[in-house]
Amino acid sequence: MTDDAFGTATPRPTSLDPQELGFTPRKPVPWLGPVLLAVTGARVALAEQFGAYLDKRELQNAFPAETFDHSGGEELWFDFVADLGDGFDATYSMAYLLAQPEIEVGGERLPRGRVLVMGGDQVYPTANDLAYEDRFRGPYRAAMPTPPPGDPIPTLYAVPGNHDWYDGLSAFLRTFARREGTSIGGWRTAQTRSYFALKLPQRWWLIALDSQDGGYLDDPQLTYFKAVAEQIQPGDRIILATPNPSWVKAQESTREYDTIDYFLRKVIAPTGGRVALMLSGDLHHYSRYALADTPPAWDDTAGGTVDGTGRQLITCGGGGAYLAATHTLPSKITVPPKQALPREASNGKEYRLARTYPSKARSLALASGVFWRLPRRNASFLALLGLLHTLLMLALVDARGRVLTTPVFLMVAATLGLTLFFAAGLTSGHRATKHYVLGLTHGFVQVALAVAGAAVWRELPMMHWPTPLPALTAGAFYGPVIALLSAQVVALYLLIAGRLLVNVNELFAGQGIQGYKCFLRMHIDVDGSLTVHPIGVDNVSKHWIPTPTAPEYEPWFEPGDPLVPRRIEPPITIR
Repeated sequence: MTDDAFGTATPRPTSLDPQELGFTPRKPVPWLGPVLLAVTGARVALAEQFGAYLDKRELQNAFPAETFDHSGGEELWFDFVADLGDGFDATYSMAYLLAQPEIEVGGERLPRGRVLVMGGDQVYPTANDLAYEDRFRGPYRAAMPTPPPGDPIPTLYAVPGNHDWYDGLSAFLRTFARREGTSIGGWRTAQTRSYFALKLPQRWWLIALDSQDGGYLDDPQLTYFKAVAEQIQPGDRIILATPNPSWVKAQESTREYDTIDYFLRKVIAPTGGRVALMLSGDLHHYSRYALADTPPAWDDTAGGTVDGTGRQLITCGGGGAYLAATHTLPSKITVPPKQALPREASNGKEYRLARTYPSKARSLALASGVFWRLPRRNASFLALLGLLHTLLMLALVDARGRVLTTPVFLMVAATLGLTLFFAAGLTSGHRATKHYVLGLTHGFVQVALAVAGAAVWRELPMMHWPTPLPALTAGAFYGPVIALLSAQVVALYLLIAGRLLVNVNELFAGQGIQGYKCFLRMHIDVDGSLTVHPIGVDNVSKHWIPTPTAPEYEPWFEPGDPLVPRRIEPPITIR
């Protein structure tokens, strides 16, 4: 039996049947599905044009403005995970590890965090109650159905990411920010707004902003954090959690870091506190930037710790969503960027890329897997390619020597339009000439492939069969073959475009790689130091063994494939 709501007993499931679970385990989101591509492009456009009209942050002024005190003990273990609400296998694998009483990495046992901070995108692709239930609440409830006996109930806080924002935060606030709090399995929620401040032991603070896509900080949020700032004393150290790694994104779009810089200058700097660590998700990998003038004082083989002198900038978005590239990350960045527009911008400092997971070499090798992973993972996308090419081929064959007919014009226009949309319409941030050049080039290659297909089709005997047999035969035989060939053209385009920093996200989203997940386990020690343990999991489990007779607080399923957590790099100690 399990106690889902800290009081209502329900039977433990014996299978992954939704009727037993109370939710439906979802497959990973098919990011290149035609419908999803169109919806994603529309959402990006609507968010850019009308996002302010959906902003519910101003209304949160009616919610309680609380600072959450976790400073009672001399030390504290706490966790950070982000980008988690995707397919069941990857999401539950990470939830399972986070729920374990302890994990062993590098010969050291690390206890479960008493606080769990989620860094954004708790659900994909769209925020609504059903998606949260199937892709987030259900898996986490299954991983820790009730609070562990004898231990304090772990507390859960969440930052909204861009996917949480697609409904204007409605479902997010219902899930995480109820006045009376609620339970998600064995975790208890406490926050009352989409942003929060945690007072931690040894004069540490964790401050989480809701500054989606570099947007402004609303007045209620500024008022809240100015009240928090009155409690921060000179010399206090601060962990700043943001919805996206603006320090990286600002290298391409300088405005991305403006909001964070304003917050640091106007709210944090007057307190005398020091931001020692900045955390984010959004990019589905692990990366850490350290000040360039700080020597890398560690040896991977020595089992020691990384010297955390100077501010650390960590992206850890490996909670369950598809893997994102690391080989395109800049080796050095300036934060804030030198081209920042605010007249009072802080002086920029240079940071170097200290570590990525996976490594840049491994990421580059994984990128080439697009040729076989894309066709395997995106059946509906292949169906679209097959249909488009079959119609274009039939239009070309029916042209009977004429250069351009209405059907040919319409199909060529559709092909070029779709490739332009793919190259520029889905790409967030600045759209440069290279987006349109690459999109048109890709479109012309697809048209050339169709011309070649039409030339071959004219030589086949079914060309002369009575109507409608040629069209039916083309759909049954020509369509699947040309779809595979066209998919290889798309894969080649993505590989080339990715080298030019165009469609890098789509290059990896189309592959849907579920491995290389990560989270952070952090410890504030009695001496006041903060140690960050970056934990990686190369492979998630895809087979699950029910545990119907286990105690009610144990996970509903044990991994059938071993989950092997390991250190991404030596612990980072900030003293």
